[in-house]
Amino acid sequence: MVLTDYIVLLLYASGLIGVGLFFATRVKNSSDMFAAGGRSPWWVSGLSGFMTMFSAGTFVVWGGIAYRYGLVAVTISLCYGVAALAVGWTVAGRWRKLGVSSAAEFLELRYGRSLVQLYTWLKGFLLVFLLGGTVYALSAVVTELIILPPELEQGVFGFLRDDGTGQLSEFWTSVVVLAVVVVVTLAGGLWSVLVTDTLQFIVLSVSVVVVVPLILSEVGGLPAFLEGVRGTTVDDRGRTLASPIAWNYTWLFLLGWVIVHYFKIGGEWAFVQRFTCVPSARDARRSAVLFGVMYLVSPLFWMLPAIAYRLIQPLPEGLDAGEINRIAERAYINACLEVLPPGMIGLMVAAMISATASMATTQLNVYAAAFTKEFYHRVINPMASERLLVTMGRLFTVILGGIALAGAIIIPGAEGGYTGFIIMVTSSLAIPLTMPTIWGLLSRRIGLGAAWTATLVGVGASLFAKIVVQSDAAIAFAQSGDGIAAVLGPIITLANENTQVSDWVVGLAAPAVTLVVFELMSRGEDAGWGRAHSLPTAETDTSVAVQASHLPAIMSAWTTAVIGAAMLVLAVVHAEHRATLVVFGLLLGAIGAALLTVPKVFVRRG
Repeated sequence: MVLTDYIVLLLYASGLIGVGLFFATRVKNSSDMFAAGGRSPWWVSGLSGFMTMFSAGTFVVWGGIAYRYGLVAVTISLCYGVAALAVGWTVAGRWRKLGVSSAAEFLELRYGRSLVQLYTWLKGFLLVFLLGGTVYALSAVVTELIILPPELEQGVFGFLRDDGTGQLSEFWTSVVVLAVVVVVTLAGGLWSVLVTDTLQFIVLSVSVVVVVPLILSEVGGLPAFLEGVRGTTVDDRGRTLASPIAWNYTWLFLLGWVIVHYFKIGGEWAFVQRFTCVPSARDARRSAVLFGVMYLVSPLFWMLPAIAYRLIQPLPEGLDAGEINRIAERAYINACLEVLPPGMIGLMVAAMISATASMATTQLNVYAAAFTKEFYHRVINPMASERLLVTMGRLFTVILGGIALAGAIIIPGAEGGYTGFIIMVTSSLAIPLTMPTIWGLLSRRIGLGAAWTATLVGVGASLFAKIVVQSDAAIAFAQSGDGIAAVLGPIITLANENTQVSDWVVGLAAPAVTLVVFELMSRGEDAGWGRAHSLPTAETDTSVAVQASHLPAIMSAWTTAVIGAAMLVLAVVHAEHRATLVVFGLLLGAIGAALLTVPKVFVRRG
């Protein structure tokens, strides 16, 4: 990167913090802090959900898979769209119609406080720890671009340089990113999360629209690209970059990915927050459908640069797994470096930072809310004032930021690297930790005992399958063929040959069978069903709709317009890239103008 990129990056980060500080003046109570007062426009909620699934990990994980295996990264991303549409048709509206402010509130009404405490501690620590992996992914992208001179080692800032690579230290990059994330979250709450999500969606989308034709031109045009992807073999079965499946990413894996993410989007607290912060059930459904549609139409554009980069820089032969992962995980940003002019590289990196900040701020906001309300308020200080609850929410945000930093340090060293670790944990644990929530949302028969049992059985079975069945000792036992090994051996062998499929099968089957058994044994409606459906804030046919706020549209419009104007200024400075910068700046300016002049398209007036 050049000086222009650093200036753009610094200005963008400052803008993010500015958004957080602006909304800090509007956070008056815990409802504003954690639920946006129930006034988020549906389109903002939908785009925020889209970006919550998105992060620098998208570029690192799926961009790396796109570089190595091609179109399979697109088909995997399409699974999110199918899952989100299914959520929109089945449960998104139910969440808003109940009148709860969060998934934790629903769980307490439906099952009781003990299950909420279990989920608060188990999911809070686990998911925030995993968030650290996403921060690492961002650090891997940023440090790839910043080479520090050896002379820096002798100065005050010598600790910022990685001695092995000469690049900016991934650790200190993670620290800085998490510091920005914590400031944005603790200052502005959910409002700042929603607005920054919308802004980064616009910037990233326009960036990719510009990158795609440039990278296609670099490989010789669309015909040359299509010929290249059809002619590049990616595995020992003769599959090419044009194949929708490859290696361990089979059709069964894709089916499982849809199922896993149906439960994740429909029951994970961060996504439920997007359905409860809008004015009505109709808005919740529309936000989920927008989320799904975006993931059905956009993945090809997001993944195409990494696929094209495989044709520009083929994967060298004779590398070990770690070296291959490193090259693949950095393919996307290197593709951008091939074609983007100064200023736009800095903006692209800034948008990646913002995308990661989106996911991070969402998780921190959700679980800071859970610890504040379900632990501090209910267990420690039931008489706490709204002002004190906001203060405690900010304190928990800082603590959770420290846990995320631990994840950023530890996860990259896991077996299979960052990509393998994230896919394994998601496949194994997403369903057991969300199925009881969605089951209780749809069924009136199960109660606290069923939810506890299903959660523990599901998590226990997944860990057993991962730690025991997929261990070297189990493989050796299966190969012995003696006694019981003759019976269990084929099952163990099959599980180890198809680890990603077996992960989601166990994660789905164990809690599902448990809940079905409890459902059949139940003798009537559980008392929690009535509690969860009798809130005074529940939406009814005669409810007066809350008016969605126009503020996200206004702020997104002006910020987008300012970024577009900055790109036009850069077009004057960098004459050799003038056409690209002008197109980029005009696109952003047009979007900003549209948001300002046609708000009725986006904001429902009630």
